[in-house]
Amino acid sequence: MHEYCLKMLKNLAQQVMKMYKGFTKQISFEDFNQPIGLKMNPENKWVKKTALIPWDEIERSYAKLFKGFNGQVAKPARLALGALLIQAEYGFSDERTVEEIQENPYLQFFCGLPGYDAFHAPFDPSAMTRFRKRLTAERLMEINEKFISDAQDLEPIEQNKDKDDDDKKNPPTNKGTLIVDATCAPSQIKYPRDHELLSEAREKLERIIDVLHDPQEGRKPRTYRDKARKDYLSLARSKKNGAKKIRKAVGKQLRYIHRDLRIIEMFMSKGKTLPIKYQKQLAVIKDLYAQQNYMYQNRTHSVSHRIVNLRQPFLRPIVRGKAKSPTEFGAKLDISVVNGFVCLEKQSFEAYNESECLETEIEHYLQRYGCYPTRVLADKIYRNRSNLAYCKEKGIRLSGPALGRPKKDAVVDKKAEYEDICDRVEVERAFSLAKRRFSLTQIRTYLKETTQTVIALSILALNLSKLQCVQNINCLLNLLRMLFGSFIYDLDKKWYSCSRHYVFISIIHPSLNRRNICTTY
Repeated sequence: MHEYCLKMLKNLAQQVMKMYKGFTKQISFEDFNQPIGLKMNPENKWVKKTALIPWDEIERSYAKLFKGFNGQVAKPARLALGALLIQAEYGFSDERTVEEIQENPYLQFFCGLPGYDAFHAPFDPSAMTRFRKRLTAERLMEINEKFISDAQDLEPIEQNKDKDDDDKKNPPTNKGTLIVDATCAPSQIKYPRDHELLSEAREKLERIIDVLHDPQEGRKPRTYRDKARKDYLSLARSKKNGAKKIRKAVGKQLRYIHRDLRIIEMFMSKGKTLPIKYQKQLAVIKDLYAQQNYMYQNRTHSVSHRIVNLRQPFLRPIVRGKAKSPTEFGAKLDISVVNGFVCLEKQSFEAYNESECLETEIEHYLQRYGCYPTRVLADKIYRNRSNLAYCKEKGIRLSGPALGRPKKDAVVDKKAEYEDICDRVEVERAFSLAKRRFSLTQIRTYLKETTQTVIALSILALNLSKLQCVQNINCLLNLLRMLFGSFIYDLDKKWYSCSRHYVFISIIHPSLNRRNICTTY
């Protein structure tokens, strides 16, 4: 009996001391504690977005991350994901995000707080970094797949427009349209210049020497830091810098770094150790020195896995060939668009050929919808021989011109080509929305995993906004069906091309010889 009581007390203590205590029941709008005099609007967009997210499923998967019983109790998943989505929506910093949540009752309800509290911050701004580490890109893409499946229930897959009588009798196995493309999510870093990177590395090495040196051992080895700084400023403050002048300055900085590295090796040979922070810096600086020295000796400006930022050594230059910015520094990502909903197929900090991802994207479409697409809209870079052979085998039409010289008697379907060009605009619109509105061009995180999380958050916030738009349009359609029962209302398949301020609805009536009358609401 005594042992049984001890066991029960131990289990009770473990439940009390558990590191994670999520919401056992998600708070509803009616249960949200509103102070006297505050009347919240149930039609607010954040109130509507709350109903679109499967909070219970997210809580269950999030709770599996906390298996211990020691430490402070973690924040709930709804608070973590809600704060990150708010930050992706408005592009705030961590501190500003916490301030806005503290001041806005709708944001507090979206984050799952029990009531409006304007006097206490829901969490410390530093917790945002831990939220980004726990909600990885893989977990966010699982939530994104849930959004896509919910959208599939609301709207059927778009059928191919080019149908004849035989297709109506024998419907094809392939359905829908898949749009694919790639872009770059640039990080906010200073434009990398060789002499500036070397000067920054030299200053870090001088700091490491200061840490390793003990004044009781005698004089510190000479590093010529004042002279090195003066040599760097002579180039940085000069308005006109020629190639010879830049090369001479780079050579000087390389020699200063080589001297500092020899001094550090001398200290390390005597048995001295560095903290982990300086060990990581030293490893990155050694790689940078090897790359810069190789380019200096071989008189070239390209090297594999080139380091462009010492604080974020995983970033790589991505050559995009755009007029505004031919080279961007960040992660390259591939997305696929179906019925306006975006799925993140791949993201990598190394440059790669996006045509290699087409087969994988088509197979993901098969897993998601149970069939292959009728057509795939993509750039010319996707039209290589292997992709064309694969699409021909699966009965998929890959948009774009034929390879090689055009034949004399070749017949081009200009109508289908024009429709492909118009429909492919959707992927460009998705890139534009994600970059302008959902912070895809404002990547300010410093860690590799948190940068990938921010990119996935932008895609998730984009689809959440899209899903809300679909529900609003469906509600409007249902209302019109109730008012005009003799009419057949059909949402145009290009509804996603409309702006958020108005929607186009095609009104089809038998007496009008099936003419589409475009009405604006």
